[in-house]
Amino acid sequence: MQRRKFIQSTLLGAGTLALGQQAWPAVFGTSPLNKRERMLQWLEGKTEASYRPAAFFLHFDEKHKVGSAAAKKHLEYFRYTEMDFVKIQYEQAYTPLDFLRTPADWAKLVPNRLDFYAPQLETVREIVKAAKKEALIIMTLYSPFMWAGHCATLPVLLRHMEEDPDAVKKGLDALTESQLLFARACMEIGVDGFYMSTQGSETNQLSDPRLFKHYVKPSDLVAMQEVSAKCPFNILHVCDYNNIYANYDAVLDYPGQVVNCNPQLTDRKLSWEEISTLFKRPTMGGLQKNGVISKGSPEEIERAVAKVIKDAPRQFILGAECTVPGTTDWKNLRTAIRQAHGVKK
Repeated sequence: MQRRKFIQSTLLGAGTLALGQQAWPAVFGTSPLNKRERMLQWLEGKTEASYRPAAFFLHFDEKHKVGSAAAKKHLEYFRYTEMDFVKIQYEQAYTPLDFLRTPADWAKLVPNRLDFYAPQLETVREIVKAAKKEALIIMTLYSPFMWAGHCATLPVLLRHMEEDPDAVKKGLDALTESQLLFARACMEIGVDGFYMSTQGSETNQLSDPRLFKHYVKPSDLVAMQEVSAKCPFNILHVCDYNNIYANYDAVLDYPGQVVNCNPQLTDRKLSWEEISTLFKRPTMGGLQKNGVISKGSPEEIERAVAKVIKDAPRQFILGAECTVPGTTDWKNLRTAIRQAHGVKK
């Protein structure tokens, strides 16, 4: 189904069923009625001069990682900060596996089945039930390569990839199979898309770019391509948690309606116009996760947001380059989001 027809049908279905005939004005071009309709219109390029979408993501404390407690905390955070969509944190951790000592050991990796993800899917189910009528909901999707790093630790994974990538591929295939089970379950529950993370093409990770191209990238794309074909709102997150990038050439053709990355490269800083042109799609970001958003005064945050928006493309979501520290004051995030929304004091 073409994206425009998909979004139109989603607007008509979600908006009209949830809100009755009141939804029709939003569909046909007058003021949108809620965040869901506003973001669907934004995805179609219908931007508002005085309103920029905005969202920031953080990890909650141990008591609110998965299950019903996590759902309640996500909803509390979404409504307090006034962000424009719900992004569910992935917290069903893969833990280090002692048997992964040599590249050949990756053949022993058995894909997790759906019961492994049950606590995380409970979170998804409750959030979709509570908030889908009012906002788009996306689920974090770690790549098989990222999960492999959790299974073996990143240094071990990188060493095994250098020694025998064909052997490691057997483990990546198992993780890809499990990832698809999880992603399909989320779609069946009713998420509107995914925050699709990729790692592996940063500097000082894999010594030969062909290792990323021939082993990591194919495993990345299996789920990414499927969810992007079926869901209206997917964010490609090029994660620099482990290291900075020299360029984004390896992932420019990845799917996703929006791209989120760090404009700072090893030798230069890109503008958001340049990033949008490179990836040929709208962008998300603008504030550093450890910068003014976590340390600044309300006035400093407002000035920083105003500058970002002034220099950003029209179709732009204010956010950070990655997850902000869990200790960040929610008031700071609400201040930034309200500034992006054009809310006057």
